Amino acid sequence: MANKSICLYFQVHQPTRLRLYRFFDIGKDSHYYDDFANRTILRRIAQKCYLPMNELMLKLIAQNKGKFKIAYSISGSALDQFQRFAPEVIESFRALAATGCVEFLSETYYHSLASLASESEFLHQVVKHQRKIEELFGVKTTAFRNTELIYSDAIGEQVYKLGFKTMLTEGARHIMGWKSPNFIYTGATQPKLKLLLRNYGLSDDIAFRFSNRSWDQWPLTAEKYVSLLKESAAGDDIVNLFMDYETFGEHQSADSGIFDFMEALPGAILADGTFSFVTPSEAVKKHKAVGELDVEDAISWADEERDLTAWLGNELQQEAFKKVYAMTEKLSIVGDPELWEDFGHLQESDHFYYMCTKFFSDGEVHKYFNPYDTPYEAFINYMNVISDFQIRLDEKRAALD
Repeated sequence: MANKSICLYFQVHQPTRLRLYRFFDIGKDSHYYDDFANRTILRRIAQKCYLPMNELMLKLIAQNKGKFKIAYSISGSALDQFQRFAPEVIESFRALAATGCVEFLSETYYHSLASLASESEFLHQVVKHQRKIEELFGVKTTAFRNTELIYSDAIGEQVYKLGFKTMLTEGARHIMGWKSPNFIYTGATQPKLKLLLRNYGLSDDIAFRFSNRSWDQWPLTAEKYVSLLKESAAGDDIVNLFMDYETFGEHQSADSGIFDFMEALPGAILADGTFSFVTPSEAVKKHKAVGELDVEDAISWADEERDLTAWLGNELQQEAFKKVYAMTEKLSIVGDPELWEDFGHLQESDHFYYMCTKFFSDGEVHKYFNPYDTPYEAFINYMNVISDFQIRLDEKRAALD
């Protein structure tokens, strides 16, 4: 068996998009979602990405006789939409689960920022997500991936308390300093929690730079990528390649050659003999931790800064964030299932991402993922929905008195 490892992990998430919700709708119409957009976009991405990629992954696992292994984290928001609009995607993930070469990870059910706001809500969503994964795919999750790879020492302690001993996060340069992300680390305040760190350079070569003709490595071939992997991991243990699944066919079109590249990659890596593929849970058993990682302020995988500013970097985002989580206690008292469901969807990190006002190094990325013309429109639309939700919550609370 090769001494060095590749851990290949894909994030699968689709937000529950809000409809245009006007001020005059408040108190009159409590249907918040753009069902047409949600269905249309999900069906499109299923055809361009999820179904062809799942078919390819299944083929590669069979071709490589179980030596090719991958991991997925699928948000509850995406799973709900698959069940509603594209059940064949669920079936294709079930086929992957049956191979024994795929690990499914835990995350927050609603792809939320709950770990930054409410320990009780974070716990609720993680447990709900675990149950959903077991119900759909018949597997118990043992490793954790927080929304947007958000991690801090405090969050690591919460995750360990929930029973996880393995967690994925970002190999952020300002945290790593001279250290390499190509090793296993432990949490500074929870040494029993093992951390897998994303190699963002090599991950982004595929996720962002693959079709960029001005990039000095274009066109990227499987053989060239193996050379980059070996160069990065010289003297190291593991390369963690973490990326959005929608990279394939959606962010990088099929015309770019991304599927051909992915089809050739596992064979090229295994033929070279330097690396073997591992899942996150296998990685922490195979490799020993080399040190601890001290992360006082939360990090993420977003933007140049690898911090929280993509979601909480301006006053609009902060106000919306405080407003929604201020209702947690009252919701617990009321205990209404419909309100809880809407509350979950209103926590999705995407809503706050749409309010981002970064227009510099990462402006184009934010623009690509944003259905609103401006961050201010996103904020107003969201706050109108929150106002209606608050009225419903207050009416339910009053009815209990």
